Amino acid sequence: MKKNSINLFLSFFSVVIISSCSGSGGFNMFSDSEDVKLGHDVSAEMLNNQKEYPVFRGDPSIKSYIDQRIFQQILTSPKIAKRSVYDYKIELIADDNTLNAFALPGGNVYIYSGLLKFLDSEAALAGVLGHEIAHAERRHATQRMTKYYGVEFLVGMILGSQPSKVAEVASNLFVGLAFLANSRADEDEADKYSIDYLKDTRFYPGSVKFFFEEMRDDGLIGSKSNKVATFLSTHPDPVNRIAKTNERLQSSGIAIKDWKSNDANLFKNEYAANIKNKLPK
Repeated sequence: MKKNSINLFLSFFSVVIISSCSGSGGFNMFSDSEDVKLGHDVSAEMLNNQKEYPVFRGDPSIKSYIDQRIFQQILTSPKIAKRSVYDYKIELIADDNTLNAFALPGGNVYIYSGLLKFLDSEAALAGVLGHEIAHAERRHATQRMTKYYGVEFLVGMILGSQPSKVAEVASNLFVGLAFLANSRADEDEADKYSIDYLKDTRFYPGSVKFFFEEMRDDGLIGSKSNKVATFLSTHPDPVNRIAKTNERLQSSGIAIKDWKSNDANLFKNEYAANIKNKLPK
């Protein structure tokens, strides 16, 4: 190995050690800046694949409202450590047949229009967004990539000895190998952090469970409907997660409410007027 490559490796390895010991939840060969770069690369690929990820072209005030009133509010939580490191932003996907949302490494969060039509409150959407922000903050995607590909593979990729592997990693991430197939532990951790983030906002902290409750009450849990197939394949045990969220709320002394509640901190009227009723029929 050449001297400059050795220096690069040592420098990179130092970053890895710091990252893996920073409380992110597991060993990770990627630095924060590499998470951001990877997320940008995948976002660019998504723009080139409008058949699968069509950009929402409806009323632009919907995205602005979600960003300013909900997304940015969550990002003010002091528990979000990487808000000045990651490139946090939201994008809407025009697909009414999918009830889902996902986060890319480095902070890009995507919301399907089908999910926006299904939910009925700002709090419910805030719970979903808090959950996705947690996936980015806890670096679940690149931790799974580190585990899947192995240290030797990724060191070779980053040092440039296997340039063809860069395209493979980006491609696999793009089609969902790394960021969609969340483990039960990842999902549980993201639910927990969503509650913690929302405690610092005007939204009901336990609203991460509202989506699951509405699906349960609509008979969609276990459904073979295309609208929920992707979600159920990548977000395990919705019913158990409702119970776990209620346990966390109870232990924190927070009143347990469900998605049918009409309390003011769910902001149902605001959601209908500024988001749901503005979506194309």
